[in-house]
Amino acid sequence: MRDLPVTSHPNLLVGIGTSDDAGVYKLNDELALVQTLDFLTPIVDDPYDFGRIAAANSLSDVYAMGGQPLTAMNIVCFPVTTMPKGILKDILRGGLEKISEAGAVLVGGHSVDDQELKYGLSVTGTVHPDRVLANVGAEVGDRLILTKPIGTGIVATAIKGRLASRHALEVLVDVTSTLNRRAAEVASAYDVHACTDVTGFGLGGHLLEMARGSHVEMVIHTSKVPIIAEAKEYGSMGLIPAGSYATRHFCEHSVEIRPGIETLLLDLVFDPQTSGGLILAMAPDQARACVEDLKRSGVESAAIIGEVVGFHPKGRLRID
Repeated sequence: MRDLPVTSHPNLLVGIGTSDDAGVYKLNDELALVQTLDFLTPIVDDPYDFGRIAAANSLSDVYAMGGQPLTAMNIVCFPVTTMPKGILKDILRGGLEKISEAGAVLVGGHSVDDQELKYGLSVTGTVHPDRVLANVGAEVGDRLILTKPIGTGIVATAIKGRLASRHALEVLVDVTSTLNRRAAEVASAYDVHACTDVTGFGLGGHLLEMARGSHVEMVIHTSKVPIIAEAKEYGSMGLIPAGSYATRHFCEHSVEIRPGIETLLLDLVFDPQTSGGLILAMAPDQARACVEDLKRSGVESAAIIGEVVGFHPKGRLRID
């Protein structure tokens, strides 16, 4: 988009300038719209589970902006001549379940005949203009909270290779189909300086985006990061998604890695996630209390994984 003319507007509170999770447009002093769109190819074989995961992934961007989903529209690419339509029905059933769980309403959608199956949502949400969260604004001294474990990309790779256990599949579905709704509700009671969710750019990539937008240096402590146990097992077998290497290469000039850190941990930090958790930046006392509240509310994997240690004009991430 950088070479294309993009029109700004005084009511556009969040646009494409910060690579944020969604756009935010102010309607009046009390109300702003949050708009996002996301769709993906299946990471599991079961169509119903795929629909749930894809919908949760799309809805997450609204939660990452501090908003509440309002309406959703289906986006479907489906091979109508080679795949039974019952599969599509199950996908849409799973998606509708998550839309309803989010308190949103399905208002329509669009489908095309495509040889590669894809599904997702266009979601519109609402937020108070003064309560918008963005992936910029982290302050020196802030602690960084992660609300879901990482490793879904590696587990999905193992599933594609028919090497994943039934338990690993169940964990993957549970993590990726869980809405970030409860985490966002708990966080709304705290003074959050910056927020994003972890998706295809991996934990490291999305933290670096936050660091760059906030002009700060961050440290992530890999020993504190919640990780799916099976992801470590499959990662040690070499089942690393290509996206992990691509993201690590893209970010390497802005990332400092502690000498001797285990290669597998680096692979996990940059592992591309589907429907990952929220990253929240807030003051230390707020962060400790927030994590306790998150755990009491059922967000059991929530943990403080790092901190903002200083200013940096271009943004920097240290991996410890």
